[in-house]
Amino acid sequence: MSRLMHVSSGPYAPPAPARELVAVSADGARLHVEVHGPEGAPAVVLAHGWTCSTAFWAAQIRDLAADHRVIAYDQRGHGRSPASPACSTDALADDLEAVLEATLAPGEKAVIAGHSMGGMTVMAAARRPGFQEHAAAVLLCSTGSSRLVAESTVVPLGAGRLRTWLTRHILGARAPLGPVTPLARRILKYGTMGPGSAPHMVEACARIVHACPRKVRYAWAHVLALLDLDHGVRELRVPTAVVVGTADRLTPPVQARALVAALPNCVGDTELPGLGHMTPVEAPELVSGRIRELVTTYATNRTIKEGA
Repeated sequence: MSRLMHVSSGPYAPPAPARELVAVSADGARLHVEVHGPEGAPAVVLAHGWTCSTAFWAAQIRDLAADHRVIAYDQRGHGRSPASPACSTDALADDLEAVLEATLAPGEKAVIAGHSMGGMTVMAAARRPGFQEHAAAVLLCSTGSSRLVAESTVVPLGAGRLRTWLTRHILGARAPLGPVTPLARRILKYGTMGPGSAPHMVEACARIVHACPRKVRYAWAHVLALLDLDHGVRELRVPTAVVVGTADRLTPPVQARALVAALPNCVGDTELPGLGHMTPVEAPELVSGRIRELVTTYATNRTIKEGA
């Protein structure tokens, strides 16, 4: 039986795109892409995280598309993008480059926002010519570059080998998530959201996460467990802002602080008290506001290649 992939009403119901297209990655993987908002407006590109989809950005799309061209895409295997046998950080970087090429004019600049694995996508692509051509600035939400399993606090134990072992097996479990039940909502809220998250926020995230195919969730969990993108952080030279919730158990503040210390051009560091891993859902106005600030400061009037 198919599952509802997102909520169908309220602020987290995905708005209809102005147009849809398919971007083809370097290995032939096909990526579902949505474009919202007026053509010719400043561009924003949104990359979602592990087990999510374009629906995760519904609140940002609804806000920003009034006066921005908002481009959102489903990572391979997620949402409406078919699964691919290739699961790696190089594949993530290939996919982002493909989306940028398919949606932006040569030399056109955009603010790129990545949440969780979407932020890791940005780090993986930092040295890529296509990324450097199109990135005006970056927002990294609730993400990290390495030691994800060792530093996660999903398991309520002190840091060490036992916690790391348990975390790896919990996050990398092959078991299906099943339907969205009251127990499933409580588990998801504990692992991914702050204690004060409203029920409609939890419901929105649960619908999205539970819609992710089991095999896709497992394959990407293995990639994230071995992640090492510290070199990508050092290569991310465009203006970059960082947002994290202080109650984030998946990529806790220690991860964000490491990013801030390593980024060559960090232009903002925001820690949100009591919020968890799903910051674009838990603090939609703040995340949209950060994106707007980056567009205004770094992307306005830079829609064509400098010197053209």
